[in-house]
Amino acid sequence: MLRLPLRLTADLTRARLARMVRLAPDAGAVQFVDAAEILHHDSSHPVSHERIREINSSRSPVVWIGGSEPLHHPGVSHLVRAIAQTGHFVFLETDGTNLRRRIHEFQPTSQLFLTVRLEPGAPRHTSKGLRSDTFELASEGTRAAGLSGFLICVNVRVHSETKLQEMAELIQFAHSLDVDGIVITRGNSGTTERLRTLPRCSEKRRKRESSLEAGGGDRFRGYLNRY
Repeated sequence: MLRLPLRLTADLTRARLARMVRLAPDAGAVQFVDAAEILHHDSSHPVSHERIREINSSRSPVVWIGGSEPLHHPGVSHLVRAIAQTGHFVFLETDGTNLRRRIHEFQPTSQLFLTVRLEPGAPRHTSKGLRSDTFELASEGTRAAGLSGFLICVNVRVHSETKLQEMAELIQFAHSLDVDGIVITRGNSGTTERLRTLPRCSEKRRKRESSLEAGGGDRFRGYLNRY
């Protein structure tokens, strides 16, 4: 499972309990946001300030920014900062191809998880045995983000036709990138239901956590299961 900041673990637990006792029946632990609903494709200005206020006022501790590729929108870094500064934890989902080019626009923090989306069974090599352009760019972006001090997750999207061997190969590939965690989701659901997370901890990660903690972040503990 993916280890999370202590405060996030507490917030997730509080959100689940609130729903169980019907104090906040409509407030899920994770709020899904499609970047295209808020951001212009060719401008850093948001489409809807009202939608941003709605997100920031939500009781959901986690905001998952996904949908159409968020890094195609010039204003996504501003959106991430606007949400994170209100106390929410942000999981920014991306295919990783533009991550290295845009990583300088973000600030490493214990409230931001850069989440690279990978599909089991997707071609990782060309016919000549070389890595495909998509995987090469995603790999480079993931490594660059990790070296820059960001917390990195890989989002493995599982479909009904996904084979176990494909899953094993993809998880092994993710571990080779030295990521901080692996989030497994339903590929066809279109929802924010996160099925399971797998652990990944290394000396590099411990150094990142210590650095984030020294900068005012919470110590990383706790786990994310099914919210």
